Formats: sequence, structure tokens, C-alpha cells
Amino acid sequence: MKKNIILMGAPGAGKGTLAKQLISLGLIHISTGDMFREAINEGTELGKLANSYIKDGNLVPDDVTIGIVRERLSKDDCKNGFLLDGFPRTLPQAEALEKMSKEISRPIDVVINLDCDEEELVRRISGRRVCKNCGAPYHITNKKPLVEGICDICGGPLIQRKDDNEESLKVRLQHYVQDTKPLLDFYQDKGLLQNFDSLVGMNVLFDEVSVFLKK
Repeated sequence: MKKNIILMGAPGAGKGTLAKQLISLGLIHISTGDMFREAINEGTELGKLANSYIKDGNLVPDDVTIGIVRERLSKDDCKNGFLLDGFPRTLPQAEALEKMSKEISRPIDVVINLDCDEEELVRRISGRRVCKNCGAPYHITNKKPLVEGICDICGGPLIQRKDDNEESLKVRLQHYVQDTKPLLDFYQDKGLLQNFDSLVGMNVLFDEVSVFLKK
């Protein structure tokens, strides 16, 4: 089974939902935010350094981010496989990850990319709602709550995030095309890229990805 995986796709392509399903295969889901929070909570030197940028609202430099990724992937819970979500985002990060993952004997096996057209991305993002209290996700058409505007889990109010609108999405997509999409060519050249159509629906997508990973 392919076990060391990078998950890629534009905002709204379904990476988060797929990642939650793939952990049933024994993979550890690791997002950039999770790594930062864990390093900061553990008080590692890199965590303290990252926090010095984050608390001032600044982006964490590549060298610090890469160091935190190395710390996280070196932990014992990643020895049976991991799913990287949100990293790498740039070519320098991808090149550093390639070198570092081999040094710690956990090389990347495959890069899964979720294809999704812009019209569908806009529909998905603009229809997203989250519980203000517990953060549970909903959608106005795909995943409606039992009572409109109320979370099924905790009864909290459902809200639309400030950046979950068409205007904000276009800005995020622009950043994705400029900074992250070139990584697809990088991994294609290395024979690691595998594309999946996310329009087939999340259950079908999970089945297709699962079959592929188990080959």
C-alpha cells in the first residue's frame, strides 16, 4: 500500500473531507495548522519561533515550516503512513520536503490531486456553513442540518465564514494558480502525481482513492 501521501487540490476541492475518510486506512492526517499548533503547544524551539511570527500576523518562513514538518514526520505515529494536507505550497517547500523525507526514511509515495472546475468550487465554497460553537461543517444543498441554521451536534448557530464567498474564493484561487499549481508539474515529472475527479462525489472518490492506494 502507498502510505506516505501528499494531498493537493484547489480550495473547495474536497481535501478536508477526503482526508477524514482516509484516516480509516490507518494514515495520520497532518495539516500545516495542526503541525504549528502541536509544535507551539509542545514548546519546541521551532514552535516558539513559529509562534513569534504567527502572533504578529505574519507568515511563517519556509525554513521554519520545513523544520516543523521534519519534526512531525519523524514521530513514531507516522511510521505506518501519513497524509500531508496543506504542505508543500511552493516549489522550494517541495524540493526541501523531497530531500528531508528521504533523510528520515519516509519518502513520498504518491501525490493525490483533486480536480474540480471553478464553477463547482464557487458553488461548494459559497454554500458552506459551520457551527459557530463546535465548528461542525454543513452545506446549504449537500449537507443540510436537521433544523435550518442550527447545528445537529451542539445546537449552536450556523454561520458563513468571511472568506467563504465568490469574491474571496477568486483571490484564493489566484494564489493557488500562482504558487501551488506549479507543484503539479514538479510531481508529474517525478512520476508521483495521480489525478482524481472530485466531481464524482465524496463516497465514490474515497472508494477510487482507496483502491488506488492499496494496489
